[in-house]
Amino acid sequence: MDFYEIKNAVILGFFLSFMIGPVFFMLIQTSILKGARAAIVFNLGVILGDIAFIVIAYLGSRHLLERIKDDPRLFFIGGLILIIYGLITYFDKSNKKEVESTPLIDIDVKNNYVKLLFKGFFLNFINIGVLGFWLGLIVVIGPTLDMNPNHIFWYFTTILISYFITDLGKILLAKKLKKKLTTNVIYRIKKTMGILLIIFGIGLILKGFIPKEKLNIDTLIEKVDK
Repeated sequence: MDFYEIKNAVILGFFLSFMIGPVFFMLIQTSILKGARAAIVFNLGVILGDIAFIVIAYLGSRHLLERIKDDPRLFFIGGLILIIYGLITYFDKSNKKEVESTPLIDIDVKNNYVKLLFKGFFLNFINIGVLGFWLGLIVVIGPTLDMNPNHIFWYFTTILISYFITDLGKILLAKKLKKKLTTNVIYRIKKTMGILLIIFGIGLILKGFIPKEKLNIDTLIEKVDK
């Protein structure tokens, strides 16, 4: 992978860490009630759930994407997935109180790290929307990496590392975040994430209709020199 791809993966991991949902609030709640160590264990379970989904999405789509990776329609499909996901995020009406009242996120264990690990895993794994997101991301990213397994592995590994490091910051600042997360702030974060996904989706669709040579920086420099 080049620096540009690594940078994109780091930024993506950072933004993913601030996607509002049950996992987000459970992480904050666990850190406040059980301490940083328990929250880190819970977060590792969440990461394991993401890894499972990424593997499922990759194995399920690899052969198809290898056959059509140079088809511009693939950019349209990937962009459409991002736009739909962005619209869902933007118009999501759930609020903080509804999420926190969900029985699945009640903390009923004391220093039981194995149970917290499994709770993080299953809380993430039962959300089919997470699988849809990783599948859409593989559809979007895979062809740009020429479906190279090594590049794909390091790209998604970088995303997860960035995601995990950002979550460590959230764990350490849990009490401050808890006070700052008013309903209005949550809505603003969701809408911002939704808008970013829609913009990326539109950009990807446009990329499918623009010839590769017009996107090539070297070609543009040659035209300027002439």
